[in-house]
Amino acid sequence: MRIRINNGRVLNPATEMDEIADILVENNKIVNISSLIDDEPVDKVIDATNCYVMPGLIDMHVHLRDPGLTYKETIETGSKAAAKGGFTTIVAMANTNPIIDDGEKVRGVLAAAKISSPIQVLQVGSVTKNLDGKVLTSAKELKEAGAIALSEDGKTVMDARLFRQALRHAKEQNLIILAHCEDEDMKGSGVIHDGKKAKTLNLEGISNAVEDVIIARDILLVKETGARLHICHCTTTDGVKMIALAKKNNLPITAEVCPHHFTLTDEDIAPDDSNYKMAPPLRSAKDVQAIIEGLQKGVIDVIATDHAPHAAHEKGEDLNSAAFGIVGLETAVSLVITELIKPGLLTPLQIAAKMSYNPAQILGLPKGDLNVGKEADITIIDPLAEYTIDKETFVSMGKNTPFHGRKVFGQVKATIYRGKVVYES
Repeated sequence: MRIRINNGRVLNPATEMDEIADILVENNKIVNISSLIDDEPVDKVIDATNCYVMPGLIDMHVHLRDPGLTYKETIETGSKAAAKGGFTTIVAMANTNPIIDDGEKVRGVLAAAKISSPIQVLQVGSVTKNLDGKVLTSAKELKEAGAIALSEDGKTVMDARLFRQALRHAKEQNLIILAHCEDEDMKGSGVIHDGKKAKTLNLEGISNAVEDVIIARDILLVKETGARLHICHCTTTDGVKMIALAKKNNLPITAEVCPHHFTLTDEDIAPDDSNYKMAPPLRSAKDVQAIIEGLQKGVIDVIATDHAPHAAHEKGEDLNSAAFGIVGLETAVSLVITELIKPGLLTPLQIAAKMSYNPAQILGLPKGDLNVGKEADITIIDPLAEYTIDKETFVSMGKNTPFHGRKVFGQVKATIYRGKVVYES
């Protein structure tokens, strides 16, 4: 199949290209990028005038809930939601039922994804058996089965000695660990950020220190082991400072933030809406400013969604009882454009790096690059499109979002995976 993408603003962080050009795709490869491609016969033409044309977006942090929790989401619904959101590759976390803690389970998810997903699904293996924080999984076995990384996401390995050993094993297998940083003992039964809103609502708060002490611990363990660590969903001012210092000291540490954490603060929390409940929680305006500055300065490498679908009854409880987490695959692009690009906080090229090129580099994937000869994973975004987020139009089974009814800019026009249009608005 031959596809020509006409007159788009081509953004390729790999070469720092930012210019109007056409792209010709043949079968699954990019075969030409030029200011004017001859009008040769093609099977499909996509008019990308006034649109961003980026390398296919990569989400390093997705909960697909499959196997075992498919009343929340399935591989099929989650990956189709991702395609609608502009993602051509997603990384699935291990906290399913059963936990993805051995090679057979990794192979099972990857085999199922080949059948039901229109995009690439990569699987993470858990750090400990059954996410119990007691017995390490086999990093070697998980890697040989196809695991792209290790993570205890949803939990933290609280035993520092055990986590140090996990880092050593991961380094031996050249695997990165994706770290969920929350001191579970300190967090206790906390519900939202420990600020004025928690006191107003008479809810137990989750202080910044809950996150910061684990970030500090993990950075020190990286310093000792030399293992690669990616800090998930960073939300605190001091977390950004510590990551910056670790990078200054050339430690192999990268970090991500999520759109909800640079868009909302704890003051936005509606007292009767548990869709604002997530882990880590929405923080203060000062923290939001710090993570935006972290994005601007390159301290924060990646924007990921932490897509965490739940059934309606799990989020229908009050803030104390409801599950933590929100969906994000279908709102990420619009929130990034509305909150970061439109006000001039980050450039479109920087966003292409943080949502495609950088994740590819961190995970060791031959992606995130629009050069000739590369696989044709391409996302086309109309940054001028204005619309209102409507959870009822989500492809995801999860409707748990605090952004329902929010007016935003930026909509995915088309998603192309390996030369095939897998979503078109």
